[in-house]
Amino acid sequence: MTVFITHFLKNTARRGLARFLFGLCVGVFLAPGLCAAATTEFAQLRVERADDGVYLSAIVPFDMPPVVEDALLKGISVYFVLEADLYRDRWYWTNPRVASAARTLRLAYQPLTGRWRVNIVSGLITSSSGLRATLNQNYETMAEALSAIQRIARWKIAEATEVDPDAAYTLDLNFRLDLSQLPRPFQIGMAGQRDWTISAQFKDRLRLAPVSGTENGK
Repeated sequence: MTVFITHFLKNTARRGLARFLFGLCVGVFLAPGLCAAATTEFAQLRVERADDGVYLSAIVPFDMPPVVEDALLKGISVYFVLEADLYRDRWYWTNPRVASAARTLRLAYQPLTGRWRVNIVSGLITSSSGLRATLNQNYETMAEALSAIQRIARWKIAEATEVDPDAAYTLDLNFRLDLSQLPRPFQIGMAGQRDWTISAQFKDRLRLAPVSGTENGK
């Protein structure tokens, strides 16, 4: 009897999730653009040069769209990608990229415990690499978990040997919700849907300030 009940509950949960995915996909087709895109700008952006490399700190302020929050509460994990490219400025030719860094942030809700979990992974997640989490943290509320994703604290984006303290550089920084990591049913017809767009971009010249200084883009 226990085996039967467990099997029944698992099948019911799978059917419920399938109905949710189907309903959400239909909603994407029938009612696109009901939610505004969560596009934002980086705040408190700071780039510091230390003895061992270049570090970046910033905040990515945004509100979670209701449709994404609903998916999270249904047990669907969402992934955010943060990418930074550093180019050395040259007046006589195209600017070469001297350093590149990326990280993936996974946000998930655990219905059994009612807690939120954030995984921070160095680099980009692929089907072959899996979730190589370098930092795992649980939170009591979504607001606390979201704050951990939005705050970038001393993220190393370049080695000391890759930069010249006397040169000028251009920083290309991008943050986005990675739709490619969502279950297949979510991805059908979702590209370009404003209610699933969470992103921030920054591209500008900067001088690499020493660790005691502050650089806010220019």
